[in-house]
Amino acid sequence: MVTKITQPAEVSLPSDTEVRVTRDFKAPRRLVWQAHVDPKLFQRWIGGYPGWSMPVCEMDVRTGGKYRWRWRTDDGGQEFGFFGEYVEVEAPVRMIATEYYDPGTMGGAMDANSPTINHTSFTENNGVTTLVTLLKYVSKEARDAAISTGMTDGMEVSYARLEKLVAEQQEG
Repeated sequence: MVTKITQPAEVSLPSDTEVRVTRDFKAPRRLVWQAHVDPKLFQRWIGGYPGWSMPVCEMDVRTGGKYRWRWRTDDGGQEFGFFGEYVEVEAPVRMIATEYYDPGTMGGAMDANSPTINHTSFTENNGVTTLVTLLKYVSKEARDAAISTGMTDGMEVSYARLEKLVAEQQEG
């Protein structure tokens, strides 16, 4: 039986324009990495809150590759998404990507014209992988607008699903 890490993600604000989210997973780095680069696995955990689906999950995870993600509410069909480009990919250590918000039919206060730069690193120590995502926004206002959406709470909901996914892969 796999022991779960029950600590939620730690969120910090290293500067006026940054959000750092750190989360441990009791799983090898290769499994946590694979769950970030395989669209079929990615869709299984990244969904956020119940009541949402992810009808679009296009990912070409390589330096210069592009991605496009879109979520839809099960009740009402409103949509939003993100798209961008992988600036740097060093498997299974880190990836850096631009991220643009696509308000779709949801709208929202987030800046759809300026990219966020996401730095994600994967470090393994004694069978525990530490995932660190540093999100760099164009301004304090853009950062605060993103935080106001409940983004970090939604990330933890997704990370709890990721934790289950990698545990199942280890047991299987």
